[in-house]
Amino acid sequence: MRLIGMLDSPYVRRVAISLEVLGVPFVHESVSVFSTFATFQALNPVVKAPTLICDDGTVLMDSSLILQFAEAALSNDRSLWTGEQIQLQHEFRVVGLAMAACEKAVQALYETNLRPADKQHEPWLTRVRGQLHAACKALEQEVQQRPHLFNGALNHGSIAAAIAWQFIQSLLADLVSAAQHPGLAALSERLEQHPAFLKYPPTGPGVQAPPT
Repeated sequence: MRLIGMLDSPYVRRVAISLEVLGVPFVHESVSVFSTFATFQALNPVVKAPTLICDDGTVLMDSSLILQFAEAALSNDRSLWTGEQIQLQHEFRVVGLAMAACEKAVQALYETNLRPADKQHEPWLTRVRGQLHAACKALEQEVQQRPHLFNGALNHGSIAAAIAWQFIQSLLADLVSAAQHPGLAALSERLEQHPAFLKYPPTGPGVQAPPT
């Protein structure tokens, strides 16, 4: 299998690290949806990262669906979800919050870095930034109130939360304060030393501002 996308994308990195922890073999290919758009388009006309190309050539998209497929068909019954209902609810909540935080961070970056200044819509930016802050605040509460979800073996919740925090801090540290999210900061610092995180570091060009 081939995982297509840059590791500075939290969605691509989430899939790479999770597949590694699950023991599912794959080859990662660093192809950018920006600087190598035509190359990506030749692999997947939708040009969506992450893209997973299965051994038979089937193209899959969306980090959550890719990981659902991996656990259902490729992981030898290994799962990064718990089997206990209440804990599972909170793991799903954490992943949902982490993905929402990434989505709002990306929207804020696109608005300020890719849209011309005279075209930027401040009410939209204010709304998106408010949603980003709300997601990070809720994630911090989960880390503080349910440390058992984050301090044991890696699971989908802890992986997603740590990756989301690293991504946000790498590009929007001036907007989302680490001092106000000590649990997330500590979680990210610890998991970034895990072998799976070290194997797939968040390298890539990020969202670059257009040339002036």
